[in-house]
Amino acid sequence: MTVPVALTIAGSDSGGGAGIQADLKTFEAYGVYGTSVLTLITAQNTCGVRGAWPLPPEQVVAQLEAVLDDFPVAAVKTGALGSAATVSAVAGVLRERDLPLIVDPVMLAKGGDPLLAPGALEALLRDLLPLATLVTPNAPEWTALREAGASETLPLLLKGGHAPGETVVDTLHVDGQHLTFRTRRRHTRHTHGTGCTLSAAITAGLALGLPLPDAAAQAHAYLQAALRDAPGLGAGHGPLGHRQAWVMVLPPKSDEVHH
Repeated sequence: MTVPVALTIAGSDSGGGAGIQADLKTFEAYGVYGTSVLTLITAQNTCGVRGAWPLPPEQVVAQLEAVLDDFPVAAVKTGALGSAATVSAVAGVLRERDLPLIVDPVMLAKGGDPLLAPGALEALLRDLLPLATLVTPNAPEWTALREAGASETLPLLLKGGHAPGETVVDTLHVDGQHLTFRTRRRHTRHTHGTGCTLSAAITAGLALGLPLPDAAAQAHAYLQAALRDAPGLGAGHGPLGHRQAWVMVLPPKSDEVHH
C-alpha cells in the first residue's frame, strides 16, 4: 500500500517551530510522507526573525516540478511565499495539476516580522486563492485580504486565536456549510507555528482521504494536543510538541449550521 504524500511550499524556520519544519513534523505525526519546496530562508528563533532571504522564483519552480514529476502528491499547502513573483510562479505550476490546496496566507511571523513582500498580497488574491480548496487566515490576515478585495465566498477556515476571551472559536465556511470549533484558551507563550501546524494537519488529513470538514476537525484536535505537549523550549514564543501530541484523538464535536 502506497504511503500518502503531502507537499508543503513554505519558508524555512531555523528554530524549527514553524514553516517547512513544522509542516514536515506534522506530516510525519499523521503518518504521511512529507515533501517540501523551500521559498525563503529565515534566521530566526523563538524571540524573532533576524533576517529573511527569498529564493529566486525559478529555484522555487524547479523544486516544485521536481517533486510533482516524481511523487504521487495527494494534497498541497502553501505557507510563506515571500514575493509576488514567487506567488505567481507557484500558482502557474499548481494550476496545471488540479490538487487539493490549502493556502495559509502567511504575512507576518509570530513576533510581527513581515514574511510577504509589498505587492505579493495582490498576486495571492489574483493567482493563488482561486485555486484554493481552503484558505486559513487569522483575523488580521483576513482583514488584510478583505481590504485587498478577497471574496466572502472563499472556502475559509477563519482562526479565532486573536479574538479576546477565554474561548477560542475557529469557523469553517465551505460549500454553504458552516462549522465552528471551540476550545478553551490555553494561556501559554509556546504558540510558535500554530497556523503552520493547523494548515499542515488539514493537508495531511486530505492526503489521507478525509473529507474537508473531517480533516479540519481532526486538525483542530491535533493542534490542541500539540499546544498541550509543547516541549518548553526557547525564551520567546516556543514551539509546539508535534510528535508527542499524536494520540489518535477523535475530532471534537462541532456546531453545524446549514444555509
